[in-house]
Amino acid sequence: MEPNIFKYVWRHSRAEQIIILVLVLASLPFYYLSLNLPKQIVNQGIQGQGFEQPGSTQTFFKVDLPFAEDLFGHPVTLFDGLHLVQPEMLLALSFTFLALVLVNGMFKLVINTRKGRVGERLLRRLRFELADRILRFPLPHLRRVKPSEMATMIKDEVEPLGGFIGDAFATPLFLGGQAATAMLFIMVQSFWLGLVAAGVVLFQSYLIPRLRRRILVLGRERQLTARQLAGRIGEIIDGAVEVQANDATNYERADLVSRLGRIFHIRYEIYQRKFFVKFLNNLLAQLTPFVFYAGGGLLAISGHLDIGALVAVIAAYKDLPSPIKELIDWDQQRLDVQIKYEQVIDQFQPPQLIDPALQAPDNDPGPPLEGEITASALTLLDDGEQPLVRSVNFTVGVGDHVAIVGPSGSGMEMLTYMLAGLVAPSAGTLRIGGRDIDRLPTAVTGRRIAYVGANAYHFAGSLRDNLLYGLKHRPLRAAADGDAAGHHELAEARRAGNPDLDINADWIDYEAAGATGADDITHRLIEMLVLVELKGDVYRFGLTGTVDPARRPDVAEGVLRAREALIARLRESGHDDLVVRFAADSYNRNASVAENLLFGTPRVPAFASAALAKNPTVAEVLREDGLTEAFIGMGAAIAKTMVEIFADLPPGHPFFEQFSFISDDDLPEFRTIVNRVDSAGAGALDKAARELLLGLPFNYVEARHRLGLIDDEMAARLVEARHHLAERLERDWPEAVEFYRDDAYNAAASLQDNILFGRLAFGQAGAEQIIGDTLAEVLDDLGLREAVIEVGLDYNVGIGGGRLNSVQRQKLALARALLKRSDILVVNEAVSVLDGSGQNRLVERILDLRRGKGVIWTLQRPEMAVLFDTILVMRDGRLVEQGSYDELTGRDSAFKGLVAAE
Repeated sequence: MEPNIFKYVWRHSRAEQIIILVLVLASLPFYYLSLNLPKQIVNQGIQGQGFEQPGSTQTFFKVDLPFAEDLFGHPVTLFDGLHLVQPEMLLALSFTFLALVLVNGMFKLVINTRKGRVGERLLRRLRFELADRILRFPLPHLRRVKPSEMATMIKDEVEPLGGFIGDAFATPLFLGGQAATAMLFIMVQSFWLGLVAAGVVLFQSYLIPRLRRRILVLGRERQLTARQLAGRIGEIIDGAVEVQANDATNYERADLVSRLGRIFHIRYEIYQRKFFVKFLNNLLAQLTPFVFYAGGGLLAISGHLDIGALVAVIAAYKDLPSPIKELIDWDQQRLDVQIKYEQVIDQFQPPQLIDPALQAPDNDPGPPLEGEITASALTLLDDGEQPLVRSVNFTVGVGDHVAIVGPSGSGMEMLTYMLAGLVAPSAGTLRIGGRDIDRLPTAVTGRRIAYVGANAYHFAGSLRDNLLYGLKHRPLRAAADGDAAGHHELAEARRAGNPDLDINADWIDYEAAGATGADDITHRLIEMLVLVELKGDVYRFGLTGTVDPARRPDVAEGVLRAREALIARLRESGHDDLVVRFAADSYNRNASVAENLLFGTPRVPAFASAALAKNPTVAEVLREDGLTEAFIGMGAAIAKTMVEIFADLPPGHPFFEQFSFISDDDLPEFRTIVNRVDSAGAGALDKAARELLLGLPFNYVEARHRLGLIDDEMAARLVEARHHLAERLERDWPEAVEFYRDDAYNAAASLQDNILFGRLAFGQAGAEQIIGDTLAEVLDDLGLREAVIEVGLDYNVGIGGGRLNSVQRQKLALARALLKRSDILVVNEAVSVLDGSGQNRLVERILDLRRGKGVIWTLQRPEMAVLFDTILVMRDGRLVEQGSYDELTGRDSAFKGLVAAE
């Protein structure tokens, strides 16, 4: 990258910078006129110079042809001007001044807008170039950098560069031009006053930047320490298990205190120095007006300077400190930005970068891979030049099924990285079909070869998005809803030097997955889920998912049919008492008080169960129905019972989860409230305590908690309050709650809740299993299981797949790799998290699916190598044996020892 920010800015914004510079130069004459005009207003318009006689007039706005006397020997008048008396002249000059103010303001508006635009464009370009370089980092280097530091540099540390880029050339010219114009004007009015002003300005320009050099050094230290702090916080998050498992939380707190202390002292010293410089700068700026008032006043008194000129000089100098100060600030910003720019780009220039031509979007994957995979003296070294893989030699067919086995640290993992084209060899060669794999474009290695590691990563988004991720190589079809705004955005991306890759286009290579388009890709996804035994999990995700009936009316209608079919099926089997259905005029004792009161699913956070105690609408309904004190009484009863039950239980006891009213952390506070109620009654509680008690009954389920708080009378009162709340919400806040209706689909509720339309009866043995099996039968009979799985494909996996367990993450990664039907599948201990039987089933299924296509698999259990054509045995980075299972087990071999050790 270009090491000098000025060269970088000029190279990528030359044309726009020239336009801005022309505008700056064009604005200076108008600025000079605005400085001279106050003198004319005072001398002519107010004091009446030239209007000594009554009725005297002066010419206003006479225009002569420039240089006419030199060209023609006599002046040439283009406009004779207007002859005005003193009041008219005053108004004409004043309105001219107003016009110049507007012109100068418009110049500033246009110049600043253009500066801002060019600055943001180059900031966008720079951020993209830095992020693009991350995509070109070799994998070993990526493992050494801290993600949080990289993100901080791209997001925060280059932010000040955006403001400076637009100012890089225009600001010194604009401010310098303004300062020079004002200085010239002062010199014209009074040479000695101009000399004083020039001396002060020169002294400022010399002294202030030198005082600020230490501030720049401190700023650099602050930036580095803040970046290190971000990296350390990232490490704490990534290593949270180790931190807590080793009781090292206080050590980490001490480390944070130390780092924050260092940042504090740096920042405090910056503040001290910065404000001292500011004080000195302001002092020097105010010293000159003192000279003007004293010296200029004496000159005016003695008749060597007229009053209008003195007023104009003072007005001109009033505008002088601002550009001078801003010029000094610009010089400091220049040095600061150059330092930041150098520090940032230094972190994005590793010894090697992947050639951008290898990642070009228009690269062709070419024909399917054929021939042999040949390794010759294949060697890989780490950063310390220590061998990870040593002189490995082998030849296998592209379509062979190859198992790689060996003890931990044998080099298997790094060998698979090289076979997948993820890491370039340090020495030797690795060829596929006669071509060096490290010179193949990613269009080949990323499409013809699939890789699955032991700790697969999944991006935040849906299961569907992660499954299709391996098919998104380049935009294949324009966005279906492409409009002028989309085209404008792509055009702006090109102006900023970004590639015109449209994220809204259709990137999915359906053909690679064996599909014809969006209509049948879901079927292929489900096939992969079945293969890796993930279909059942996705089915369960689907039951907990929601569907918009406007987008999928077929699913909503099917759910309503399933609701009726489930009722009939349970009635036939004699299990209709296992589900207590919702009814508008009755209280469901197997649902919470909140569910009964709302009789629907909240669509906004204000009506979630935990927020109802502070919800003004709910509070008003409870008050109008006389239920507020009853709720506080129920809350007090619940709190007293919980305090008694949990009095002798240790924190984390299962009862806390079962009753879920009060956490172990809140127990002391509720114990205090209960004691106050027992001694003085609920009326003596303050507002905060009453709100805490008021919130407890909303989670109470009579059939589950069995405290006898909801008798028939209270149930009837709650049903009545339900109707009043519904009327209020339908009138004032109709989108707050999606109400239950036995003949309608509830868009805010899950598919399972819509089908059940009620709650499972507590205390019924095996109820969940019976209902689950019956529900599955109903969905199968109605042909809705695949629709439920489609809903499950929209399940959000969380950051890094955090909402999935380790087995689900690995199965999802395998499904993603299998979906793109690559010529070679490289699997690096991806199924080691499964139990033995699960590993066997999955390996057998995948090998059966990929008959005739290559599979290279590092195995945790060597005995599974019997399923493969060829076995490579690694030890200490070397290939010690290779052959078939029968060959290696038929003699005394290292592989035989590995199998026996299992």
